[in-house]
Amino acid sequence: MTIQKITPFLWYSKEAEEAAAFYADIFPDSRVIRVTAVPSAGSTKIVEFVLFGQPFIAMSSGRPDPFNHSVSFMVNCDDQEELDRYWNALLEGGGSPEACGWLKDSFGVSWQIVPTDLVGMMADPDQAKAKRVADAMLKMVKFDIAALKAAYSGTMD
Repeated sequence: MTIQKITPFLWYSKEAEEAAAFYADIFPDSRVIRVTAVPSAGSTKIVEFVLFGQPFIAMSSGRPDPFNHSVSFMVNCDDQEELDRYWNALLEGGGSPEACGWLKDSFGVSWQIVPTDLVGMMADPDQAKAKRVADAMLKMVKFDIAALKAAYSGTMD
């Protein structure tokens, strides 16, 4: 695994190895690289893994703070099939859907599963288009790409 200048680091109470394997099964170009027991630190383990080619490190060692929404991972999806696949996979095993494309997986990590062009539609200089998309988005739990595009173009019901 290439050492990056910045690498996401996730601290789990005891399930870092399970979480890394779960994520690696969901995303392409993903795998667990190495699991290292930390000598003299009880059951602490360091897990090196890659998701979509992005290196991550996780640690199992009695989590002092739960995960929360202030840090999340955004997955950009090119079509509804891809969006549905990641949404459903990340909810497996006890995850919970939230508003506006957000979900929390069974390990407590927050994810945003979004259409690739959502930010561009919302940043459109035509404020009427951007507002229609934002209004449609705020009514959704899992994103419906066709409905967002219809709102953007002004052809929604």
